[in-house]
Amino acid sequence: MTSVMTALLAVVVAAGSALVLVEVVHWILRRLGRRSTLLDDLATTAHKPFLATMIVFAVQQALRGFAGDFPGRTGVLHALVILVIASVAWLIGALLLVLEDAALARWRVDVADNLKARRLKTQVVMLRRVTVAVIVVVTLGVMLMTFPGVRALGASLLASAGLVSVIAALAAQSTLGNLIAGLQLAFSDAVRIDDVVVVEGEWGRIEELTLTYVAVQIWDDRRLILPTSYFTTKPFQNWTRTGSAVLGTAEIDVDWSAPIEPMRAELRAVCEGTELWNGRVCVLQVTDAVGGMIRLRALVSADDAGSLWDLRCLVRERLVAWVFEHRRESLPRVRAEVGESSRILPARSGSRPGIEPEASDDARVFSGIGDGNERAATFGGPEEPVVASASGMRQ
Repeated sequence: MTSVMTALLAVVVAAGSALVLVEVVHWILRRLGRRSTLLDDLATTAHKPFLATMIVFAVQQALRGFAGDFPGRTGVLHALVILVIASVAWLIGALLLVLEDAALARWRVDVADNLKARRLKTQVVMLRRVTVAVIVVVTLGVMLMTFPGVRALGASLLASAGLVSVIAALAAQSTLGNLIAGLQLAFSDAVRIDDVVVVEGEWGRIEELTLTYVAVQIWDDRRLILPTSYFTTKPFQNWTRTGSAVLGTAEIDVDWSAPIEPMRAELRAVCEGTELWNGRVCVLQVTDAVGGMIRLRALVSADDAGSLWDLRCLVRERLVAWVFEHRRESLPRVRAEVGESSRILPARSGSRPGIEPEASDDARVFSGIGDGNERAATFGGPEEPVVASASGMRQ
């Protein structure tokens, strides 16, 4: 039998044996995967890279040990070495992806309180990208080192590595800055995947976070692409930094004659009548009184930014409708004096001059019961010192 026929026979036998072995292992993992999600994912993801690795490795060993000498033996064996390196790198990458998917499967992001899950997902996704990049670079380096000429060239370049590194650092300063910023974002928890943020005046959600850029899905389905260094060098709003629940406001302008307490009761009825409200904050306050009108601000809370947007719109619509239906005289108006003096409206029945009813808890943001006292302790700041005068009176 000629050397070529021997080589072909060795290749066929080795490839067939490797194929049978891989399929047996795959069948076993499939059976075990019925009770284990990890083994099922391993059988699905690592099947092809494991098959390629085993076949190439078996063919290489068969040609080395049983094929003898045949034309082009050196070139074929070198090509098989390169294929073995590539297939092993493919298999290692697949195994790492299986482990990362197993880590992500333990934490769900489609729940209300998903802070830990979003943090883990962000870190795992960033590590996955770094892992793939490192495997590709190392694999290419190992492949090049199999060529004797490249190996000698690498040894000669070591002497000038300092100059080359300086030039490369200057040329890739922006890219390296973004890479470092990407890793910093992944492990500093400044921003995570699915965080609701306000950047460049746009409100949106972190859709993708890579080593070089961040994709923000804006509420109207546009995408805002920003370099990762943006989030480490410029201020931005993160509405879900410590939780998904957020506060929002709805403002309307009414006449000075508008009754405040009935409108507070209407706001409370609106909040309690919708599933968008999470039961935390429902407050109506007068925040401004200039230009012949008063500005009412309704402060409400929801479990997430999307629900908050709909709740704010609902509150605004219902308050406007209530004023128009029940207190049409309280609609915004422009006053002007045309006589010697303006007529003063009489006091309403049931009220005494100089005595105002005490405001309800829905009129207070930084006092009262519930979250008010806690919010006052958080945002109140240090108390001012009390200075005593010479006469002993406090000032």
